[in-house]
Amino acid sequence: MILLSRAEEAVLLAILGLKENAYGVSILEFIQGKTGMEWSLAQTYDPLKKLVKKGFVKKILGEPTPERGGRAKSLYELTNQGREALIEIRRVRESLWTAVPEGALTK
Repeated sequence: MILLSRAEEAVLLAILGLKENAYGVSILEFIQGKTGMEWSLAQTYDPLKKLVKKGFVKKILGEPTPERGGRAKSLYELTNQGREALIEIRRVRESLWTAVPEGALTK
C-alpha cells in the first residue's frame, strides 16, 4: 500500500491539474487557490523533492527564458507510479470515510 502525506497528495493533484504548466510557483498558487490556505515555497518544494526521489514525479528542465534571466524553469510531471499512488490514496481515503457511521461528526 502506498500512503502519501497530505502535502504530497496536494502537490501530486496540483501537478495533475496543471498538466504541462506545473512548476514550483504554479503548484503553490494552485494549492492556495483550491484550499484557501496559505502555503510557503518550502511547503511546496519539500514534498516535491520527496516525490521526485520516490519516483512519483519527474523533473524536467524547460527552455531558458528572458524573464528568468536566461535560467530554465523546472517543470514537473506525474509518472505512472505517481498516478498509481493517487489512485491508491483515494481508494484508502474513501474506504476510511465509508467506515465512519453517518452523523459521527455531529454532536
